[in-house]
Amino acid sequence: MLTIRIPLAAVLLLAAGSASATIFGSVSGLIHDPQHRPVQDAQVTLRSTTSDWTKSAASDNSGEFHFDSVPLGNYRITVELVGFATQAQEITLTSGRDARLHFSLTIAQTTETVEVKDTAAAINPESSTTQSVISRQQIASTPGADQTNSLAMITDYVPGAYMVHDLLHIRGGHQVSWLLDGVPVPNTSIASNVGPQFDPKDIDYLEVQRGGYSAEYGDRTYGVFNVVTRSGFERNRQAELVTSYGSFNNTNDQISFGDHTERFAYYGSLTGYRTDLGLETPVPRIINDQAAGLSGFGSIIFNKTPADQLRLTTSVRGDHYQVPIDPAASEILHDVENERDDFVNFSWLHTATNGVLITVSPFYHFNRAHYSGSPKDAIRSEYDRGSNFIGGVTTLGVTRGRHNFHAGFQVFSERDNQLYSVVDNSGAGGNVAPQRTIPWASVEAVFLEDQFKATSWLTLNGGLRLTHYGGSISENAADPRIGAAIQIPRLNWVLRAFYGRYYQTPPLVTVTNPALNADQSFLPLHGERDEQREFGLTIPFKSWTFDIANFRTGVRNFFDHDVLGDSDVFFPLTIAHARIRGWEASVNSPNIASRAKFHLAYSHQYAQGAGAVTGGLTDFSPPEQGYFFLDHDQRDTLSTGFNLQLPWRVSADFNTNYGSGFLDGDGPAHLPSHTTFDLALGKSFGENWSLRLTALNFTNHRFMLDNSNTFGGTHFVNPREISIQLRYGFHY
Repeated sequence: MLTIRIPLAAVLLLAAGSASATIFGSVSGLIHDPQHRPVQDAQVTLRSTTSDWTKSAASDNSGEFHFDSVPLGNYRITVELVGFATQAQEITLTSGRDARLHFSLTIAQTTETVEVKDTAAAINPESSTTQSVISRQQIASTPGADQTNSLAMITDYVPGAYMVHDLLHIRGGHQVSWLLDGVPVPNTSIASNVGPQFDPKDIDYLEVQRGGYSAEYGDRTYGVFNVVTRSGFERNRQAELVTSYGSFNNTNDQISFGDHTERFAYYGSLTGYRTDLGLETPVPRIINDQAAGLSGFGSIIFNKTPADQLRLTTSVRGDHYQVPIDPAASEILHDVENERDDFVNFSWLHTATNGVLITVSPFYHFNRAHYSGSPKDAIRSEYDRGSNFIGGVTTLGVTRGRHNFHAGFQVFSERDNQLYSVVDNSGAGGNVAPQRTIPWASVEAVFLEDQFKATSWLTLNGGLRLTHYGGSISENAADPRIGAAIQIPRLNWVLRAFYGRYYQTPPLVTVTNPALNADQSFLPLHGERDEQREFGLTIPFKSWTFDIANFRTGVRNFFDHDVLGDSDVFFPLTIAHARIRGWEASVNSPNIASRAKFHLAYSHQYAQGAGAVTGGLTDFSPPEQGYFFLDHDQRDTLSTGFNLQLPWRVSADFNTNYGSGFLDGDGPAHLPSHTTFDLALGKSFGENWSLRLTALNFTNHRFMLDNSNTFGGTHFVNPREISIQLRYGFHY
């Protein structure tokens, strides 16, 4: 029997009930002179460090200034006033943060300029959440990270994030929330999609949260990814052509264009790729593994008034995958996976007086996955699912004194159209007659939360999320979330602690076919319920950032997936209990001597399950009594590397990934440890041309990555891949 686990790298599993988490923050501050008197009418400018996105304001009579609706990212705030030296601070703004700055102006001297760099500004001293921000420059410089099917922008920078059986895992699970410019793109499916949600080249900033989420951020426990897409504000009637060619006839090409005025901006891209090395292979030899796809992305922003912004974000894509085989186990077959994914998200942001922000965002999402077996398969499988999601989310943010309050409501309905069948051509009688089901479900979620700055060094965070799910079953959940952040005076170290509960709505899957064997019955899927606690410490030191965290997640009805009999059709299931715990650490350096940057992400964790199947396919049996290791359990995971700017406009980027080994079969033993190395060399020719040579796994270290008997099948790590990329920018 050949069992191939399909879901892969670029699949972005989205929360069924994830609320739209605002990716906007605010920046405020106080300006005074050497005698601590408020300075009036100082000109304050907020500018992105990666584009020409700017906002300006003047300080009021109390010397205060404020910027609302600021997207997450890196910014430089400049204060100018006649008679005083110009000052600047740089900050990293994270979602929902109210960054509060302090400028003490000095009397101007001849040709004097003062630049203030607050080492604490790169972190959020008020958040209980473990988070990091990855910029467009980091994505472009990380080897392989800007390829369409790559998630290296996450696995290279986020502790506890790794790829196994073609699927992103983080903190021991794979249910994560993706938010594009603050609006969710919901997809409740598990183990059916293998294609990318969008292209990494369309990202401006990516904020990763991996624990301690507020009530606003939905219920997908294992990771929350807030994406700020390219908007056009970073371009002036500019276009960029990216084309590449490499090993396995791999090509990844994109044409993008964008422009803006003071009130209007647009950005659009068209991307195409093809390769002879698509999915991870069950043996070292690569056979029947082509992949190809075409996608388009667009963004339009219109600042109707200083208080009203309208944004439309849309994407369409289609993908085709061959399913690789083991030639020793079967003849050359041609199983394929065809997919479609389209979404339209619209947002209206209204900034009212006195720090009130209202967001209204309707959305629509269509997702399809069609797995089709070859007519010559011994076991011919077919699974065709199309899902329609339509709904919207409304949020209210109020900043008053020490309070930063958020409330919101999200609702969406889902309609699935599913067909599955299994034909046993061997004559053994394992057929499952074709069956089509059209299930419906709806999700309503309400959240309330407040961030209270009790003192200059203590911030308290608390909230409540209420969720109702109505489908084949009906469930309700009330989930509290509380946390605290302590900023140690003078040191600026930030201690944080968090406790919260989550409810993850189930995939919309029903199986009632009477042809299933007695030991392959399908129980209704109930939602996953999680209880998480964690604590951590962030240390800023001379513009370096060191972060450590300890977490523990207890789970009831843990979501995973299993194969239907001897077919290649995978359905979700729930295991009675799971326990995931570990330590994490990350290090990020400043731009050392304007030449080099260093990063490190390390995780030591345990991912265990216990009990029998409580929903989904019931032909799965726990390998042992008590707790057992899950198939994606890996004790130690390390990613580290550097980006180096060399003379003559040459860059060198290096990354190494180490894993101690995933579970060996049913365990408890694990596979041997493994290490791979990635390298990229780039050269710029003027402002418009650049070449980049990338070598992934350049030592060509081939090894078995995992061999799960229950969920994933066997997969080998990809061989060495070498490619050359050309970028050309031009005006139109």
